Amino acid sequence: MKIGLIPVNVGAQSAESMIQLATTAETSGFESIWTFEHAIVPVNYESKYPYSANGKMGTTPETNFVDPLIALATVAAHTQTIRLATGVNILPQTNPLYLAKQAASLDFVSGGRFMLGVGIGWLAEEFSALGVPFERRGARFDDYIEAMKKIWSGDVVEHQSEFIQWSGFKSYPVPVQSPLPVIIGGSKGKAFERIALHGDGWYAPTGNVDQLAELIKQLDEACAAAGRDRSTVEISAMWIPGVEGLDAVPRYADLGVSRLVVPLPAVAGGGGNPLEAIQRFADETLSKIA
Repeated sequence: MKIGLIPVNVGAQSAESMIQLATTAETSGFESIWTFEHAIVPVNYESKYPYSANGKMGTTPETNFVDPLIALATVAAHTQTIRLATGVNILPQTNPLYLAKQAASLDFVSGGRFMLGVGIGWLAEEFSALGVPFERRGARFDDYIEAMKKIWSGDVVEHQSEFIQWSGFKSYPVPVQSPLPVIIGGSKGKAFERIALHGDGWYAPTGNVDQLAELIKQLDEACAAAGRDRSTVEISAMWIPGVEGLDAVPRYADLGVSRLVVPLPAVAGGGGNPLEAIQRFADETLSKIA
């Protein structure tokens, strides 16, 4: 079982603190380090965060939300083996050409360690601030994924659609990895259909293994409808060790989970030195996971 750590970019007090967190995670045996994305955090918002009971995200407007790709590029320069992932970037609110270029470049400078996690987004106020329609974001997501993969191919790009008019160009460097892993996050709406059609992996926003087991059934159905073997979808799930304990790890594995992503607060606990907490977690927990 691979173990990831999230987030490296939220609440960071300096570039050095992100670098230290990433290098400590790498030397402690974590397989990957992840980011969250929001360009803004509104002071007040009516949108409902779909993965919490109160409909609110767990950060304040004053929380440092370092851009995920800049954060990962920073730590890429100071690490050697740990994989770098966005969990997740909000695809429909960005320019897909820029994101395709940035993702390929990050994979290039990291030596093939990047995984692009993307989702459709939920915060209408953020889309508004960026001047992007919140409506039909799912359709834009699907189109953008198909178009970005053409850019990463290295071939001449031809993509004409309702949302994109690209013709007669190439964009280099292409990603080191072929294909560049695209991980699709979420469990609402058409998330499973999108995973089955477009995703190399699924980032599951679940709180425990029982929740995941129920959602796996929907992923199975979507993959069957798309004529895809579900085992080809790499599943990354959230894991709170203090709640579920080590006994849950084999249950996740039995469901086909390849990676468990642990929130940094669940490692660091109520405070103290997060670097020491990461090392302690490695000694007490990671060492017991096969």
